[in-house]
Amino acid sequence: MVLNALVLFNTRYMDAAVNQLRTDGFEVRDDDVARLSPFVRHHINMLGRYSFQLPDLPGGLRPLRDPGTPDEE
Repeated sequence: MVLNALVLFNTRYMDAAVNQLRTDGFEVRDDDVARLSPFVRHHINMLGRYSFQLPDLPGGLRPLRDPGTPDEE
């Protein structure tokens, strides 16, 4: 069940990111999109506590990261 939730989460955000890139005028080739994998899991704490109470988010998704801002660690 956790894997299914992880794949769904990643798929929705990858789709939103690709759509945003295309909206912003970036060329996103279908060949590149075909190589994306929703099985990336380094951002998930597999040994921690989980809360399934989701906040109310406009559009159902958190905002995408601005590529111009540095990554926070």
